[in-house]
Amino acid sequence: FGVGVRKKGPIKVYSVGMYSDAEAKASISSISKSNKSNALSTLRASAKSATQTTFLLKMNFKVGAEKMASAIAEGVIPRASDKAAVETLKKLILDGVASKGAATPGTILQFDCSDEGVKVSVDGSVIGTAPELKEAFCDVYLDDKGVSPSFQNSCVENCCN
Repeated sequence: FGVGVRKKGPIKVYSVGMYSDAEAKASISSISKSNKSNALSTLRASAKSATQTTFLLKMNFKVGAEKMASAIAEGVIPRASDKAAVETLKKLILDGVASKGAATPGTILQFDCSDEGVKVSVDGSVIGTAPELKEAFCDVYLDDKGVSPSFQNSCVENCCN
């Protein structure tokens, strides 16, 4: 669908890409690129209703396990009603990244969003699933306060007319 970067100030922390099904892509293919807000709103709804939407993060900058887990959880928590599920997500990320010591450049974090929740994998190893967070996690990247504007622009450019 699209790729972009997550920046903190001038630092490019990680790149992000999103993968979903053909129905999600078809839902925005007829929308004009000039109608970005409608395209993103439609894509957000489609990504949330897809069987699975995957966000793949590839680290570009070294970030400690606690800081990485906290940063992602902080993005999800205002968008989620189940705060315990967010703590589960944070623990899964922490456990997965801590096994490496830190999220070093090249580390891949994969978040598979489905009706079961958000399955967390680090460098191809499944860590576990946080329940009930599919919609909130999609919103971190696709809502109007999404953490990577370049990612949103890429989705619109790649998928719209």
